[in-house]
Amino acid sequence: MDNNRIMNRENSGYTIIYAAVMVIIVALGLAFTHQMLIEKQTANVNIDKMQQILRSLNIDASTNEAQAQYDSLVKNAYLVDNKGAKIEGTEGTTPNDPAFSTELGSDDVRGLPVYEALVGGKQVFVLPMRGAGLWGPIWGYLAVEADGSTVYGSEFGHASETPGLGAEIVTPAFRKQFIGKKLFKEGNFVSVAVVKPGRSVANRDYVDGISGGTITSQGVDKMLLNSVGEYKSFLTNLQTVQ
Repeated sequence: MDNNRIMNRENSGYTIIYAAVMVIIVALGLAFTHQMLIEKQTANVNIDKMQQILRSLNIDASTNEAQAQYDSLVKNAYLVDNKGAKIEGTEGTTPNDPAFSTELGSDDVRGLPVYEALVGGKQVFVLPMRGAGLWGPIWGYLAVEADGSTVYGSEFGHASETPGLGAEIVTPAFRKQFIGKKLFKEGNFVSVAVVKPGRSVANRDYVDGISGGTITSQGVDKMLLNSVGEYKSFLTNLQTVQ
């Protein structure tokens, strides 16, 4: 009888059943692990986004500090339409609210996210950006003062730019160049240009691009012009209430 059992385990039917059972057990284990970790993964993503928004406000918060700093400084968030008007029913600063959960470039975007912050008694508006670098997407946040033109701070990120070259857009040295630059000249939106180091551009404020990272620098230039350009009406509306 023992020999028959051994023989039965060697036939194809037993092998198929054994493999199927193992696949089911592994799948259930992976599903359980994913379910257990998904909340923490989502929380980590949200904290990282808060840190990026805070860096655009010139605040470098640790993972443990980010939530409290964000909650303290970001007083409101909402979506605006293409005329720069706030879309009713979109206010809220939590990760589940429309502004925070909206990702630029997705198919279901209802409007453009705006974050209102109060830093040192100064009202600042944080605008998300999205563009393309040399090897993949780039993104960022631009903080603009209440005059609708003066840059308060900036933050940039990338998926796969070259270390030591295009990836340098994330460094404080690059980001800090934008502070105080103007997005409007003589009432017209012109953005802030990113140029080759040592060069200049007429009738626009500009910063030095990354040496050896020409295409990434051009990507940042286009991102500022196009992404922030979508907020032109919103920024113009701010200027009318000054």
